Amino acid sequence: MKEINTEVLVVGAGNAGMMAAAAAAEKGAKVTVIEKEDSINLLRVGLAGVGTNAQKRANMTINKYDLVEYLAAFAQHNVDEGLIYHWADHSAEAVNWVEDNILKPHGAHLRAEPDAMVTGHAYQGFATENDPTFDDKTFTSYGKWFIQKVTEMGVDLEFNTELVKLISKNNQVTGVIAHRSQENQDIQINASKGVIICSGGYAANTKLLKKWNPLSLKKNVYNDSPRNTGKGITAAIEIGAIKDEEPAECIFDRGLVPVGKKTEDMYVQTDTYQDWLWLGSHPLLKVNLRGKRFANESVPYQFIVNAASKQPGYLYAMIWDDNYGEYAKQFHTLGCARVGFPGYMASAEKLMADTEQYVKKGLVVKANTIEELAQKLNLPVKNLVNTVKRNNNLVTANIDQDFGKEAYRLTPIEKKPYYGCILGGRVLDTLDGLRINKKMEVLNQDYEPIQHLYAAGNASGGFFFGSYPDRIPGLAASHAQTFGRLAGQQAAEN
Repeated sequence: MKEINTEVLVVGAGNAGMMAAAAAAEKGAKVTVIEKEDSINLLRVGLAGVGTNAQKRANMTINKYDLVEYLAAFAQHNVDEGLIYHWADHSAEAVNWVEDNILKPHGAHLRAEPDAMVTGHAYQGFATENDPTFDDKTFTSYGKWFIQKVTEMGVDLEFNTELVKLISKNNQVTGVIAHRSQENQDIQINASKGVIICSGGYAANTKLLKKWNPLSLKKNVYNDSPRNTGKGITAAIEIGAIKDEEPAECIFDRGLVPVGKKTEDMYVQTDTYQDWLWLGSHPLLKVNLRGKRFANESVPYQFIVNAASKQPGYLYAMIWDDNYGEYAKQFHTLGCARVGFPGYMASAEKLMADTEQYVKKGLVVKANTIEELAQKLNLPVKNLVNTVKRNNNLVTANIDQDFGKEAYRLTPIEKKPYYGCILGGRVLDTLDGLRINKKMEVLNQDYEPIQHLYAAGNASGGFFFGSYPDRIPGLAASHAQTFGRLAGQQAAEN
């Protein structure tokens, strides 16, 4: 078997892996990255941080203690709170590094997003987002620039090369066996300083989902991370590592479902935003498959999907009228669902155009009466008529007496045509990963570090529990990049 020698080996070329490689190379280590696909994974544009240079330029201050306590409380303290503080203390370093070393050499910079709009406990948010841009009006991607940077630093990027297993002896990892798909051959890669697992979660592996998070297969009809099979996690477990014992995942409420389709009939693996309805994250009227409202729609993306999992069929319908472009302007959604930069829909008009494409596909239906709409959606006619009538009465009263949604987010269903669709969850990835300490070292069953084995990004655990806190915009990407950077530095210093 062919052998390759390196000092630091990174498994996975995504947000965590690319940062880990750059950090280790910056420390002078010889670095190799293996990636089973033929390209790096998407490097996210919204990067959370506390005390970044962009935030300082904007005269913004985030209370670190309030933020960390919010995250810990959001997870019911089923987390290692010290890791969250560790992220908060080092997030600016990682964000600033991206700006100084990747963006600025190409004329771009980071813009801090100042507007979190806290309107009450149900909609608490933190202005953590930093966005790469040239003009403060649009995003710019930076993946190609990152490849250029690490290549200049001497990092060896090995694509189409998949982890098979870790090599370890006496609680120390010495390298990996990997498979090169194009040559159809196994190779041994020896890593004298350490192996860093940055291979993501296991959302693409239905066997692991059934084992570790079976409800996810009922709540979700799409998986938007088809390359994340959990191999890095299982390889570490095979040599004695431990992982989070309870599931965590990031779910978006934007998965369009054909009328009549059941959740158990769908688990679409896609990396192209297939049948992704941006409007789905807006707090419009949402009802269960019996035509009845079941939750406050003004909640984090994942919460409405969680609530639907307690309803018949796990799916739900969203109902709205022809004034929805105007409603979108008043909702003031956060993060990627926002209308206008830094959201992905530049304007209400673009949001409407995005929605209309699904009318043409038949995934969003239109009707001139609520009765007709109910029939097209296979919902009980009488129930939906009564639900819409009740919704309109609450709008007139200017108070949500049923579920407590903010008054400014109550919208009538009066102007024809009426619209509706069936929605389910889309899992971006699982977040319950390998247990690590503050050195990013993977822990064994005695909670002691496995020597020379590190993890970062969604392959690492202890940071999330249950649902993803999307009111901290950019957190997942920042968690990956910050801990990837720390893992790279730590491995290089061995």
